[in-house]
Amino acid sequence: MVVHPTADTLDLSLTALFAGWAMTDEVQRRLAGRGFGDLRFNDGVVIQHVLAAPLSITALAERMGVTQQAASKAVADLERRNLVRREPDPGDARTKLLHLTEHAHHAVEATRALREDLQEELLAEYGAENVEDARKLLASIIGRYGGGDAVHGRRVRPPR
Repeated sequence: MVVHPTADTLDLSLTALFAGWAMTDEVQRRLAGRGFGDLRFNDGVVIQHVLAAPLSITALAERMGVTQQAASKAVADLERRNLVRREPDPGDARTKLLHLTEHAHHAVEATRALREDLQEELLAEYGAENVEDARKLLASIIGRYGGGDAVHGRRVRPPR
């Protein structure tokens, strides 16, 4: 039996959060079906920063708002799974810069395509006007509470 929450059982913040989680879980399930079963949602927290430009672990930690030790641990895990690699900084031989691997770039492309697929499914099921109204409302809420710069600057991170 499929249970569908109703609008009167969840407040807006939880509804938005749970809808995002449900969509993310679906993307993860579909990624696994495309051969990217090694990916985790939290990998995207790091990948979003390195995707924009190669970074040092120090810069990554700063952008993520975590300690260098936490950033190093995340990077080591991503290295083991062939998602990032370290290369010398051409401007400072003492520093290593993080780069996405080809596997990570393919994962980003697959994730973007799957998110587009989900959006098309929602458009077909709920209609363009409803989907656009929901997107506008949620984007406005993000801006109202100061999240717009983080989204624009690829510095989104889970709440503390």
